[in-house]
Order: sequence, then C-alpha cells, then structure tokens
Amino acid sequence: MNPWLILVVAGLFEVGFTTCMKLSEGFTQIKYTLGFLFFATLSLFLLNKAIAQIPLGTAYAVWTGIGAFGTALIGILFFKDSLSLIRVLFLILLIVSILGLKLVSSR
Repeated sequence: MNPWLILVVAGLFEVGFTTCMKLSEGFTQIKYTLGFLFFATLSLFLLNKAIAQIPLGTAYAVWTGIGAFGTALIGILFFKDSLSLIRVLFLILLIVSILGLKLVSSR
C-alpha cells in the first residue's frame, strides 16, 4: 500500500483520538476513552508503517499537520472554537506546508 496514503489515514485517526480525548471529559466517559485508545493505537500503528518508507521527520511533520488541521476544523465545526480570517490563513498555510513536504520528499 502507498506509504503516503497510510500516513494520511494515520493523520485522520489522530483527529479521531483528539476528538475522543475532548469528549472523554478527562477520561471519565468510558466510550470516548475507549475511542481514544482505539484511534490512538491505529494512528500510531499506521504512522509506524509509514515511517518505514518515508523519512521520519517528514512523516511526523505531515502526521501532526494533518492532525492539527483536522482537529482545528473539528473544533470550529463542533466545539464552537473561534473562527477568524487570520486563523483560516494559518490553517491554509499549514496545508500548503504539508503539501510542500510531500513534494520535496518525492524527489
């Protein structure tokens, strides 16, 4: 399987575990605590698979970038986190940076 696809899925699972962490209310809500453990395990497992073929620094930066972007988006859409033009610009810059890392790592 394509290591970049694995890395993207790992990043999406990171969004799952951060969302479950928020919903777990300090790990007191068992279903969200179990969701956190499930998504965190899958995310780290897939990240480990991806770093077998993608340089560690690049893979980690992309993984955290996807997680940060996705978590920020979830916060805005579902948890009433603030939304401002400057925040949107920095989130776009984050995506551009992730794509840039992919482009320079392919060479």
